[in-house]
Amino acid sequence: MNAFCTRLLQNRSVLVAIAIIASPIMFALAVFPDTFSLGWNQGRGGFLFAMAFIAAELIGLKLEIPKKRLYAAIPVAGVAIGYLVGIEFGLKKFLISIAPQFHVLLLDSWTWMWDFIVIAAFFMITLTILFGKRWIRISPAGPIYAAGTAIILSLDAFFPYDSLGPLQYVVPYLVKLDVFLITTFNLGVASAHGNIMFLSGDHGPFALQVFWPSAGVHSIIIYSLVMMAFLFKMNIQRNRKAAYFALGVIGTIGVNVIRILSLSLFVLKVSTNVNEFQSFHGIAGEIMFLPWLFVFLLIVTYVETKRLKKNEMKIAKHE
Repeated sequence: MNAFCTRLLQNRSVLVAIAIIASPIMFALAVFPDTFSLGWNQGRGGFLFAMAFIAAELIGLKLEIPKKRLYAAIPVAGVAIGYLVGIEFGLKKFLISIAPQFHVLLLDSWTWMWDFIVIAAFFMITLTILFGKRWIRISPAGPIYAAGTAIILSLDAFFPYDSLGPLQYVVPYLVKLDVFLITTFNLGVASAHGNIMFLSGDHGPFALQVFWPSAGVHSIIIYSLVMMAFLFKMNIQRNRKAAYFALGVIGTIGVNVIRILSLSLFVLKVSTNVNEFQSFHGIAGEIMFLPWLFVFLLIVTYVETKRLKKNEMKIAKHE
């Protein structure tokens, strides 16, 4: 622990850089805390996860950032903070007013989409100022996570529910698997018809219609973007990169199955109250997916770091 703290203090410029990058998020969290819902399409909770990615990649970085670069990044943070303030004082109403011109169908996803577009742009511009083009190899996960979330929100805004066929295609198969698990483990009565589950448990009957975001299809897209960025900067063989990527896809699909099952179990065992279900539904996916993504990236990093050290030891012995 002491060694870790010493490394942090030795490179204060990186800590200052992290503080500058985090400043708009910390400002919003302090001034507008109610906007930080964990639901992927219900607030700014994703800002915190994107910042966690950036901090994890920068902490311990052995690189001195010139003061002039740090100073140059501060006005960009000011612009991002200005946007967050503006949203609360008329800008949000403007975005809603122009939504019909773009045939937007879900206004909430439309307005949150702009938040993530702005924060993703802020991350990219600030990291470019601090590190130049090298930021793509130094800290790509956070900006790509924010940009990926913006893309998903745009899809939800323009093609909500089941209107985007390709993303909805896999949902009936996940629903059937969920019904199979419920029946196999005798958790309740369940049947499937397309993307609709008919459930009957301790609190009575309930019909659950599943669309691609609720099935976690968006998490596959976000995982793919973040994982490709993460693997891009790792100096390992392509076949190992492919293996890690494939394992992550399998794990993410597994998390999505658990996601749908948890929603079903809530109805079967906890409550059929619509408001209570919606509250649980809003956070269930991110509570499962994001910890899984963090843990998987940490495992890959640990395995490859350990493997690199072994190879270095072998080379040293031969010499």
